[in-house]
Amino acid sequence: MREDQRAEVLETPDREDIPKITAAHVAAMEASDDEAVWFMSNMHYVLLRTTGRRSGREHKVALPFWKDDDGHRLVVASFAGGPTHPAWYHNLCDRDANPEVLCRVRGRAFAADAVVLEGDERARIWAQLTADRPFYAEYQSRCERQIPLVRLVEKRPAAT
Repeated sequence: MREDQRAEVLETPDREDIPKITAAHVAAMEASDDEAVWFMSNMHYVLLRTTGRRSGREHKVALPFWKDDDGHRLVVASFAGGPTHPAWYHNLCDRDANPEVLCRVRGRAFAADAVVLEGDERARIWAQLTADRPFYAEYQSRCERQIPLVRLVEKRPAAT
């Protein structure tokens, strides 16, 4: 049985503030393995590193993750219900720029395959996720696009 992953009720920041908040969170994650940095509002976080599909530069984002029944981490490309997918998601989808993604969780790093869920599998996982984290359903109601779910399948350890 899955562990309880229900997030605390939280106030969603304005979308224009999200990049600043994320940058501060990434800096804290890189500076510390303190649990308070990696676990907030009853959610564990992953530091995701991608290569920009156009710039070729490294980009980092702090994302809450949720585990599926098989223990794989899933991240949600919600951008708080914004009208477009977040940049990190577009970078992940460019397999030439990002054949694998580098991830860090508290205490360790790993390389992963990023698998975008589709069809019945996405619907099943979305239902489970939103039962634990209903704010994602609220985000979905704010936009016309389907919010992507991305499974991070660990491949091997990586340098931090």
